[in-house]
Amino acid sequence: MIKVLITDDHIVVRRGLKNILEECPEIKVTGEAGQGGELLAKIMHNDYDVILLDISLPGRNGLDLLKEIKKINPGIGVIMFSIHPEEQYAVRALKLGASGYLMKSTTPGELITAIKRVAQGRKYITSVLAETLALNINNKKPLHKTLSDRELEVMCLMAAGKSPSEIAEELSLSVKTISTYRKRILIKMNIKTTSEIIRYAIKAGLVE
Repeated sequence: MIKVLITDDHIVVRRGLKNILEECPEIKVTGEAGQGGELLAKIMHNDYDVILLDISLPGRNGLDLLKEIKKINPGIGVIMFSIHPEEQYAVRALKLGASGYLMKSTTPGELITAIKRVAQGRKYITSVLAETLALNINNKKPLHKTLSDRELEVMCLMAAGKSPSEIAEELSLSVKTISTYRKRILIKMNIKTTSEIIRYAIKAGLVE
């Protein structure tokens, strides 16, 4: 039996995933978490084979949590499960120890296949991600790869047209902190305005 822990801050999403996964007799959802602290507490006191981990969580994001998970239990397979396109976070997630990256638009069949493969200790790489990895190896490192995980998340939200107050609310941070991240992003990206951030993000495929 493959024991799965689902981490997502939306109860409806967790329930939907649980219903899908438990249609497969080999998979059992034995844990759920809505935010990072709850997730870390559960993996310290319970055994899981695979964790489905959303990137956009309140407080600490999924990439930060991925680092902690790998410190606590390196053997747990982690599949990042996100609304964000693979071009944004997938390569970074794999480098941090994720075993796979799936968008929430994936089919139930692919999700189940990915969980089974990761439970066997293998990686699950989609064709889109394989192409991204190839480009990442062959091309010069793009500027946004110099950003921290949180800076990249803030940049993508800015590029999506969200205001500093909206970003602060979504990430459970202060507006002042978001302003600090914005300044760092502008410096690292060598650009001067938010409109330039938007143009860069669109050109790089970070937003649709």
